[in-house]
Amino acid sequence: MVAPRLYWFPTIPDWRRRVTDFYRAGRKDWDSLVALAKMPLDYSATSFLDDVLRRTFPEPPSDIAVPAARLALLGSSTLTHLQASIRVAGLRRGMHFTIYENEYGQYMQETLDKSSALHKFAPTVALLALDAAHVVANLGAFRERQLDDAATYARNNVAMVWGLLKQSFKCQVIQQTPISVFPAVLGSNEHRLTRSGESLIREFNLALRQLADLENVDILAIDNYAARYGLESLHDTALWHRAKQEVALPAAPLYGDLVARIVAAAQGRSAKCLVVDLDNTIWGGIVGDDGIAGIVLGQGSAEGEAYVSIQEYLRELRGRGILLAVCSKNDATNALEPFEHHPEMVLRRNDFVSFAANWDSKAENIRAIAAELNIGLDSMVFVDDSPFERNLVREALPMVAVPEIPDDPALVPRCLADAGYFECLAVTEEDRERTARYRDNREHATLRAAAGDITAYLRNLDMQLRWGTVDKENLQRVVQLVNKTNQFNLTTRRYTLEEVVEITEDPRSLAIHLRLVDRLADNGIISVVVAHMHDSPLAPGGLAPGDLFIQTWLMSCRVLGRQVEVATLGVIAEQGRRLGAQRLIGEYRETAKNGIVRCHYDHLGFAPQPDAQRSHLRYAADIGALKLGSLLINVREESSERRHS
Repeated sequence: MVAPRLYWFPTIPDWRRRVTDFYRAGRKDWDSLVALAKMPLDYSATSFLDDVLRRTFPEPPSDIAVPAARLALLGSSTLTHLQASIRVAGLRRGMHFTIYENEYGQYMQETLDKSSALHKFAPTVALLALDAAHVVANLGAFRERQLDDAATYARNNVAMVWGLLKQSFKCQVIQQTPISVFPAVLGSNEHRLTRSGESLIREFNLALRQLADLENVDILAIDNYAARYGLESLHDTALWHRAKQEVALPAAPLYGDLVARIVAAAQGRSAKCLVVDLDNTIWGGIVGDDGIAGIVLGQGSAEGEAYVSIQEYLRELRGRGILLAVCSKNDATNALEPFEHHPEMVLRRNDFVSFAANWDSKAENIRAIAAELNIGLDSMVFVDDSPFERNLVREALPMVAVPEIPDDPALVPRCLADAGYFECLAVTEEDRERTARYRDNREHATLRAAAGDITAYLRNLDMQLRWGTVDKENLQRVVQLVNKTNQFNLTTRRYTLEEVVEITEDPRSLAIHLRLVDRLADNGIISVVVAHMHDSPLAPGGLAPGDLFIQTWLMSCRVLGRQVEVATLGVIAEQGRRLGAQRLIGEYRETAKNGIVRCHYDHLGFAPQPDAQRSHLRYAADIGALKLGSLLINVREESSERRHS
């Protein structure tokens, strides 16, 4: 079989020697090991690197903050051979995976048995992988009971496992779609033979997707990749009969990468911004030399149509919330001309939130773009046709993803899609409006510079801070914001959707979202606060009666300097009084990215607590003694009904 390759990664010269030298030197350098994982590794190389990973970091490194996941690999077939690929795929995303696999075929029994090893493991993520033979056998038995519907089988059996996992562990649940491995009995019209294995699997996978949307379960769409690469690239029938491995060994690296993408997306670790070169990247030719009439773009040539397809794909990414930016060595006037005057340009200047066209180093321009947008370099992807520029950016900015795009422009959109940089579990209205919000921020910055006086500027904005409790309508956006906000985030705690629902159902807890609206724009949900009264079952220890513990306080950095922090404190205090709170207890947990809020509680008048540790600080403030001062924001509660009025 020809296994699908991770072809978007560059090849690292002397890779095996570098890994060996790393291990022999006894190094504990997490970032260096992460860099060694960013290569198109086959199964053998993946297993080799995984051995070094497990020996070097059996647990997440203790000296730096590394996102971790405890993954329960649950299924009906042999899954052990997939573990190394999942761990290494997590490594290349800077994540540490610890994996538990159920005893062969015992996924249901271990889920039901609260004394099982699965329950002792207590996963944060559970992946349910049911093989096609298992599904068809169970569907056959199911149908003998006069229940013909695969959707009913999925609802009564698979969804029951989902529910048990969520109830027991409050974890992210991922459901793998089985691969249709059965030979056709009827031929091209196999769908007309409703009891054939292929028809049953197709029907089951459709039911899974529909049910997963209702139950907030994430799909691992292996059936799509079998269709993309061919069944033989993922499945070896002879190996299935010998070892009961539905996903064959050579396909394991791709499988692991797909799993890690979904887990990373749930933790807010997908890329946010695509930075593109211009000449020979989104059009053919060099506009400064060839002129607007000489660049290759549009109908009339295969190459011109290929560049149109690239621009169309970028526009689709922008439409679902990915920020687009330009980084081109070019004269700015020449670079802008095609966007303004070429009749077959799909993208326009307003599709880009930042436009760097100059003769500076591309690495420095990318740094400037990240600073302008206030996003991390590790959330950026850089696309350039030049191998020289790609390697230069990789060397200077190893945290930026730089794919090895194909020479043929027709293959570039597929490469970006295959690489999975922008994996997303759900798209909200706020995602779709993200580019417009960043354009609004530029207008804010222009007005602020013109005003000179910050007080006058804020007063003229006519700001409204509208707050409300988290409900079904805004649940997805709140979970998304909690899991991707890193800088203005006091504790960087992550929550599954089920955990947020549990908080909203606790009468002694607060789950508040806040939206900032001004005369220029509706900034959308920009802040989330989660707090628990001392007597809530969700509250931590060490609190006294009358304490309201602020477990999570996060905010979008794009509204910094607009008094939102102080106004939010007023909302927290008022809701605390409603619950009978006398003191607010805040916490700061230091990470590599949230240094911006280290003094947040000091600035708000909280007093540090004597038992505080450097990376785990607690603060206290008497609600009655809080002084909010004069605010230039109108604060009001906003219910779901008001949002629709």
